[in-house]
Amino acid sequence: MQLPVQSQSTLYAESWEAAAGAEDLLAVARAADRAGFDYLASCDHIGIPRRLASSMSTVWYDPVATLAFLAAATERIRLLSHVAVVGLRHPLLTAKQYATLDHLSGGRLILGVGAGHVREEFEALGVDFERRGAVLDETVDALRAALGAQEFPEHHGKLYDFEGLGQRPRPVQDRVPLWVGGSSPAAVRRAALKGDGWLPQGDPRDRLPGQVERIRRLREEAGVEGPFVLGAIAEPLYVGEPRWDVGRRTVSGPPEVIAESLRAYRAMGVDQVQVRFRSRGRAELVDQIGEFGAEVAPLLS
Repeated sequence: MQLPVQSQSTLYAESWEAAAGAEDLLAVARAADRAGFDYLASCDHIGIPRRLASSMSTVWYDPVATLAFLAAATERIRLLSHVAVVGLRHPLLTAKQYATLDHLSGGRLILGVGAGHVREEFEALGVDFERRGAVLDETVDALRAALGAQEFPEHHGKLYDFEGLGQRPRPVQDRVPLWVGGSSPAAVRRAALKGDGWLPQGDPRDRLPGQVERIRRLREEAGVEGPFVLGAIAEPLYVGEPRWDVGRRTVSGPPEVIAESLRAYRAMGVDQVQVRFRSRGRAELVDQIGEFGAEVAPLLS
């Protein structure tokens, strides 16, 4: 699940999140850890321009700091950047931050990356917004080297050139999973050919099978082998019969109804589903997570 509080776009944030903080994040993370969730996710924006502030808000926690904070308070749940706009930073800097996170968390990192979409962030940092796709392509290659086994990683490309600089601690994982986010044709192709997984950007159910098939075809045609995780983002959920307006898109009802809705993703070829629960406060969200883990999750296996 994507964490609440740490990003507060008006598209999905609940009203109670505006006054929430560290204790709320801790409670939610611990509840998800106990309930058997696979990962917690945190977004990445450096600064929101005034033209977008009314819709996106300016509340966007730093993903490395947030996930590291929660790593110390959880035991088994994995930690996903969904997604890090890695083209805004030099890959050695990104590698230093996320390798340390993987080391401190005992190997629980999933590095989700994306091209980004806010022009002003790129302009403020002197990065070419129009070429952000090409920048991301090389950054992924550079990160593969910088997060690999070698203490002195090496990469020689058009944008980045480094060798002879040692970085320790190394990641605990032999290969840090790198999932690529985005649903544009370029993003899907990048995920298929360069990633270990795909994080869609809100694709509706009727579009997902086509995206899954395209990824599989691209990988087969390019001869790319190895494990690959296909993702989906479900509609908002509410376990049980809500006594308040949870919105017409929300899937609600008894555990069997929620499970049946989510099992449909497996038939599309999806491996993991990111869920979000409607809630009026931290206590209700923690209860929803617990009920999902105890009553819905066993019906999904």
